[in-house]
Amino acid sequence: MTEPVGRALEALLRRAVVDHGATERRRVHPPVVHVGLPGRPDGSARLELGDQRLDHALRVDALEAMVRRVRRVVPAPLVWLTRSGDLEVRDVDLRWLAAARTAAAELATALPMVVVTRRAWRDPSTGVGRAWARPRPPVSG
Repeated sequence: MTEPVGRALEALLRRAVVDHGATERRRVHPPVVHVGLPGRPDGSARLELGDQRLDHALRVDALEAMVRRVRRVVPAPLVWLTRSGDLEVRDVDLRWLAAARTAAAELATALPMVVVTRRAWRDPSTGVGRAWARPRPPVSG
Protein backbone atom coordinates (compact mmCIF):
# COMPACT_ATOMS: atom_id res chain seq x y z
CA MET A 1 0.00 0.00 0.00
CA THR A 2 1.38 3.40 -0.92
CA GLU A 3 0.42 7.01 -0.46
CA PRO A 4 -1.92 8.48 -1.42
CA VAL A 5 -4.44 5.94 -0.16
CA GLY A 6 -7.64 6.14 -2.18
CA ARG A 7 -10.74 7.51 -0.47
CA ALA A 8 -12.72 4.28 -0.77
CA LEU A 9 -9.91 2.17 0.68
CA GLU A 10 -9.25 4.69 3.43
CA ALA A 11 -12.94 4.63 4.39
CA LEU A 12 -12.93 0.81 4.49
CA LEU A 13 -9.88 0.71 6.72
CA ARG A 14 -11.29 3.38 9.00
CA ARG A 15 -14.41 1.23 9.23
CA ALA A 16 -12.22 -1.71 10.30
CA VAL A 17 -10.73 0.42 13.10
CA VAL A 18 -14.14 1.65 14.26
CA ASP A 19 -15.66 -1.85 14.15
CA HIS A 20 -12.74 -3.32 16.05
CA GLY A 21 -12.98 -0.66 18.76
CA ALA A 22 -16.73 -1.16 19.06
CA THR A 23 -16.68 -4.96 19.22
CA GLU A 24 -13.53 -5.70 21.20
CA ARG A 25 -13.69 -4.26 24.71
CA ARG A 26 -10.86 -6.25 26.29
CA ARG A 27 -7.58 -4.39 26.70
CA VAL A 28 -5.54 -7.43 25.79
CA HIS A 29 -6.98 -9.99 23.40
CA PRO A 30 -5.71 -12.56 20.92
CA PRO A 31 -5.25 -11.54 17.29
CA VAL A 32 -8.04 -12.18 14.80
CA VAL A 33 -7.48 -12.50 11.05
CA HIS A 34 -10.21 -11.15 8.77
CA VAL A 35 -10.62 -11.52 5.01
CA GLY A 36 -13.17 -9.64 2.91
CA LEU A 37 -14.40 -6.10 3.40
CA PRO A 38 -14.91 -4.32 6.73
CA GLY A 39 -18.57 -3.66 7.45
CA ARG A 40 -19.74 -6.50 5.20
CA PRO A 41 -20.71 -9.47 7.39
CA ASP A 42 -21.91 -11.29 4.26
CA GLY A 43 -18.59 -10.56 2.56
CA SER A 44 -16.05 -11.33 5.24
CA ALA A 45 -14.61 -14.25 7.17
CA ARG A 46 -12.66 -14.27 10.43
CA LEU A 47 -10.31 -16.62 12.20
CA GLU A 48 -9.88 -16.14 15.94
CA LEU A 49 -6.39 -17.30 16.78
CA GLY A 50 -6.52 -17.71 20.54
CA ASP A 51 -3.44 -19.63 21.66
CA GLN A 52 -3.10 -21.41 18.32
CA ARG A 53 0.39 -21.41 16.89
CA LEU A 54 -0.06 -22.06 13.20
CA ASP A 55 2.92 -22.67 10.95
CA HIS A 56 3.32 -20.83 7.65
CA ALA A 57 1.63 -23.54 5.56
CA LEU A 58 -1.45 -23.60 7.81
CA ARG A 59 -1.70 -19.80 7.78
CA VAL A 60 -1.56 -19.84 3.97
CA ASP A 61 -4.17 -22.62 3.77
CA ALA A 62 -6.46 -20.73 6.15
CA LEU A 63 -6.17 -17.50 4.16
CA GLU A 64 -6.75 -19.26 0.85
CA ALA A 65 -9.88 -20.95 2.20
CA MET A 66 -11.17 -17.63 3.57
CA VAL A 67 -10.47 -15.85 0.26
CA ARG A 68 -12.26 -18.53 -1.73
CA ARG A 69 -15.27 -18.26 0.59
CA VAL A 70 -15.63 -14.48 0.45
CA ARG A 71 -14.74 -14.11 -3.23
CA ARG A 72 -18.28 -15.15 -4.11
CA VAL A 73 -19.45 -11.83 -2.62
CA VAL A 74 -16.30 -9.67 -2.63
CA PRO A 75 -14.17 -9.97 -5.78
CA ALA A 76 -11.20 -8.01 -4.34
CA PRO A 77 -10.90 -8.89 -0.63
CA LEU A 78 -8.56 -7.37 1.96
CA VAL A 79 -6.78 -9.09 4.82
CA TRP A 80 -6.70 -7.35 8.17
CA LEU A 81 -5.28 -8.55 11.44
CA THR A 82 -6.93 -7.06 14.52
CA ARG A 83 -4.89 -7.14 17.71
CA SER A 84 -4.29 -5.25 20.92
CA GLY A 85 -1.45 -2.84 21.53
CA ASP A 86 0.22 -0.23 19.41
CA LEU A 87 1.23 -0.41 15.77
CA GLU A 88 4.87 -1.32 16.27
CA VAL A 89 5.53 -4.22 13.92
CA ARG A 90 5.32 -7.52 15.78
CA ASP A 91 6.20 -11.08 14.83
CA VAL A 92 2.52 -11.99 14.42
CA ASP A 93 2.12 -9.16 11.89
CA LEU A 94 5.06 -10.39 9.82
CA ARG A 95 3.94 -14.02 9.96
CA TRP A 96 0.48 -13.14 8.60
CA LEU A 97 1.97 -10.72 6.05
CA ALA A 98 4.15 -13.55 4.69
CA ALA A 99 1.12 -15.84 4.58
CA ALA A 100 -0.96 -13.21 2.77
CA ARG A 101 1.78 -12.74 0.17
CA THR A 102 2.09 -16.48 -0.40
CA ALA A 103 -1.69 -16.92 -0.62
CA ALA A 104 -1.92 -14.02 -3.09
CA ALA A 105 0.75 -15.61 -5.28
CA GLU A 106 -0.92 -19.03 -5.17
CA LEU A 107 -4.34 -17.53 -5.95
CA ALA A 108 -2.89 -15.14 -8.57
CA THR A 109 -4.64 -12.17 -6.99
CA ALA A 110 -3.81 -9.03 -5.05
CA LEU A 111 -4.32 -9.50 -1.32
CA PRO A 112 -3.44 -6.33 0.60
CA MET A 113 -2.91 -6.80 4.33
CA VAL A 114 -3.03 -4.32 7.21
CA VAL A 115 -2.83 -4.46 10.99
CA VAL A 116 -5.75 -2.87 12.85
CA THR A 117 -5.86 -1.73 16.47
CA ARG A 118 -8.59 0.14 18.33
CA ARG A 119 -7.30 3.50 17.12
CA ALA A 120 -5.28 2.93 13.97
CA TRP A 121 -4.37 0.82 10.97
CA ARG A 122 -1.01 0.26 9.26
CA ASP A 123 0.42 -1.72 6.37
CA PRO A 124 3.31 -3.62 7.99
CA SER A 125 5.26 -3.82 4.73
CA THR A 126 5.25 -0.10 3.84
CA GLY A 127 4.41 1.67 7.08
CA VAL A 128 1.48 3.51 5.46
CA GLY A 129 -1.31 3.97 7.96
CA ARG A 130 -3.68 6.26 9.81
CA ALA A 131 -4.37 6.88 13.49
CA TRP A 132 -7.14 8.68 15.36
CA ALA A 133 -7.46 9.81 18.96
CA ARG A 134 -11.16 8.85 18.91
CA PRO A 135 -12.05 7.03 15.72
CA ARG A 136 -15.54 7.71 14.43
CA PRO A 137 -17.32 6.12 11.50
CA PRO A 138 -16.62 7.87 8.20
CA VAL A 139 -19.20 10.43 7.17
CA SER A 140 -21.02 9.25 4.08
CA GLY A 141 -22.14 11.79 1.63
